[in-house]
Amino acid sequence: MSLPAFFAQAPRILLRDPLAELLGAAEGGLLEYGYADAVRLAGHSCPTVAGAYLMARAALRALFPGAVPVRGGVVVTMSAAEVEGTTGVVAQVFTLLTGAAGNNGFHGIGGHFVRHGLLRYGGGDLQCIADVRRTDNGDAVQVSMDLSSVPPAPQMRQLMGRALADDASAEERAAFASVWQDRVRRLLLEHADDARVIRVARH
Repeated sequence: MSLPAFFAQAPRILLRDPLAELLGAAEGGLLEYGYADAVRLAGHSCPTVAGAYLMARAALRALFPGAVPVRGGVVVTMSAAEVEGTTGVVAQVFTLLTGAAGNNGFHGIGGHFVRHGLLRYGGGDLQCIADVRRTDNGDAVQVSMDLSSVPPAPQMRQLMGRALADDASAEERAAFASVWQDRVRRLLLEHADDARVIRVARH
C-alpha cells in the first residue's frame, strides 16, 4: 500500500483512551493517530478531511493544555445538520479522534466509558463548525476553518473536468490528483498551527 509521503509528515496526535486501557487494547490507554487514519476512515484525502483532522486536533490540544487529551472525554456539537454539506464527513473524523459518537456509539460498561450521544448535530446558533466541550469540567472551545489562504491551483477546475471525462488518460488523471493533493499537503504541513486557517475560540 502506497500513500503520499506527506501523510506521514503531517502532525500526529497522542491520546489517552481509558476504555482502551481498561480492556488492554493499548498500554496506558495511549493511542497515536495520524492523518492516514482519517484518510482510511473517509476513503479519500481532501481539504475537508484534512481540515477536520486539524480542527479536532486543535480543539483537543486547547482543552487539555500540557496534558495528553482524553479520548471519550468530550461532547462534540456540530453546528449544521448531519446531512448538510460535508458535516457528516467532518463529524466522522471528529469521532475518530475524540471518541464522541452519535446514537450508534458504545453504551459503556457499568455506566462508565459511554460514547453514544456525545456527538450531536444542529447547533445552528453556533458561529463555528463544531463546539467541543469537556465532560468533566465543562471547558469548551469552538472550532472552524478558513481555507481562503490555501487556495486551489488555478488549473484545478480544468484538470478536474478532464479527469472526470470518460476518455481521460492516465496522465490527465494523475495530473489532477497531484494538484489536488498538493493543496492538502500545504494545509497539513504549512498551516496546521496557523490560527488564521484553523480557528479556535474559547467561550
